[in-house]
Amino acid sequence: MEREVVELTSRLVEIDSVNPDLVPGGAGEAEAAAVVAGWARSQGLGAELLEATPGRPSVLVRSRANGDGPTLLLCGHLDTVGVEGMDEPHRPRVEGERLHGRGAYDMKAGVAAALVACREAARLGLPGDVVVAAVADEEHASIGVQEALRAVSADAAVVTEPTELQVAIAHKGFAWLEIEVDGRAAHGSRPHLGVDAIVKAGPVLTALGRLDEALGENPHRLVGRGSVHASTIGGGSELSTYPDRCTIGLERRTLPGEDGAAVEREIAALLEECRREDPELETRSRTLLVRDPFEIGEDEAIVAAVRDAGAEVLGSPPPLSGASYWADSAFIAAAGVPTVLFGPGGEGAHAVEEWVSIPDTVAVARTLVGVARRVCGSPQTGS
Repeated sequence: MEREVVELTSRLVEIDSVNPDLVPGGAGEAEAAAVVAGWARSQGLGAELLEATPGRPSVLVRSRANGDGPTLLLCGHLDTVGVEGMDEPHRPRVEGERLHGRGAYDMKAGVAAALVACREAARLGLPGDVVVAAVADEEHASIGVQEALRAVSADAAVVTEPTELQVAIAHKGFAWLEIEVDGRAAHGSRPHLGVDAIVKAGPVLTALGRLDEALGENPHRLVGRGSVHASTIGGGSELSTYPDRCTIGLERRTLPGEDGAAVEREIAALLEECRREDPELETRSRTLLVRDPFEIGEDEAIVAAVRDAGAEVLGSPPPLSGASYWADSAFIAAAGVPTVLFGPGGEGAHAVEEWVSIPDTVAVARTLVGVARRVCGSPQTGS
């Protein structure tokens, strides 16, 4: 199994699948999707391309169930972030137990492990079906997983994002917002006519700092603290003109139990407090994108299935954890499918040097086969 996992991960790393919505001109997922579909068919598995958005395909790979048992969904994304600063990002390089290259860790190794596990599950002749969703666009708007969920239903799911061989049962969400602060344009020589929007934005930035400090006071037991930061700032047109507008882009990382509406109320209260301190302050805010956090109960059957299967492979049950990042698991769970994250270890997600652990990736594949036995097997046979 190790040779197959390394070969398939390497083949996927060789493919440029940079998300074009992140990096203009990025190659997208078409070639990677074609390779996944071709590999699946060569292994006797079913493969269906989904492409509601032209040029942004996802693939559903099926184990071709022998009965009408439960369905296990394994999900991973094909797109990657950009490669600026990397030397030969799409040349997979094995050094010892590490496989290097863009996307190796985030998360083509997880996709490869899921595919190999699907093939092994098909050979077991389980009553239920294993479906791998190799999806587009997780790094931007998650159009891929949303399309996949319209095409498949499942009884349980494992997202194979890198979790360092821990069972992640929670992760953060995020909200992106924009605040506009108004000023009044005037020539720099006529200060009595101008209002400097950038200076007016100063108290708003200070208030955001205070909010971030307050958010650190009530961390979640698995994913840590919520946070807010000013991501971008823009304003002004030239040195001799008072700026009539300053725009602050911000990100609020949310904890399980928080949602976009709560963040909007939080920012509205922050701006109202700023206006009480400066009655002439004119601001407005708008929400650009919200992705909800995720959490599943420790007593859910899929949690036990992954931990029990992991114990067979690793010698002890993999520990429970939470992830600080957001993942497609939130969409799957929101569709009513009990979901966990379980994937290999490594380093370098979105970084210049990226690698994944080969033994971890093999362990993930073997664990997923055990999960398939538990989820898709017939209770009558005890499988």
